[in-house]
Amino acid sequence: MAFDDLFRVGVHAVITDEEGRILILKSTYDGCRWGLPGGSVDPGETIHEALYRECREELGLEVNIFYLSGVYYHKAYNSHSCIFRCELEKGNIKLSSEHSEYRYISLDELSEVQRQRVMDCLQFDGKVKSNKF
Repeated sequence: MAFDDLFRVGVHAVITDEEGRILILKSTYDGCRWGLPGGSVDPGETIHEALYRECREELGLEVNIFYLSGVYYHKAYNSHSCIFRCELEKGNIKLSSEHSEYRYISLDELSEVQRQRVMDCLQFDGKVKSNKF
């Protein structure tokens, strides 16, 4: 990889409710897909700063970050995605204009890639996982 090549790094939060269901958001862009809260790391940010910012922007709430559970390469986007276990601070979710809906779903309702990343996070054994998709 050359110095001026484009490469992205993203961060995403695995947040569950009291029943163990996973929080997902429906975007208003890119095909209105459902996914975990999070987004791209901006220049000058750490991965933690990016996750705090993204969750604040997308959910209108602060998060507590517990641990980084995995870093995954996505060929389609030429990017790495860092997955963190988090919890929401108390309050009501207030979505930004980037998302139209949110809901909590069971693990088996996630796509294969999302399910693997979330399972790795929820079954964290102290070792950060890595995989390619």
